[in-house]
Amino acid sequence: MRASELRALPIGTRMVVRYRLRDGEHGASDALGELVGVDDRSCTIATRRGAVSISFADIIAAKRVPPPPPSRPRRQPN
Repeated sequence: MRASELRALPIGTRMVVRYRLRDGEHGASDALGELVGVDDRSCTIATRRGAVSISFADIIAAKRVPPPPPSRPRRQPN
């Protein structure tokens, strides 16, 4: 997905974004969550661990993903 396509997505879209890390420790990371912000240079994804701001220049790949599956009921002990 190109930056122009990502900018056109509605806020709240669930997606995964693979992006380059700048710390040099790892090559890339993934952010899975809802799109909560977009500007001229970056997008922000709200993940379980918090918001991640990602520069468009660092994005390797991005795509929409379906909603998470519903939680399973807990099994009752016998």
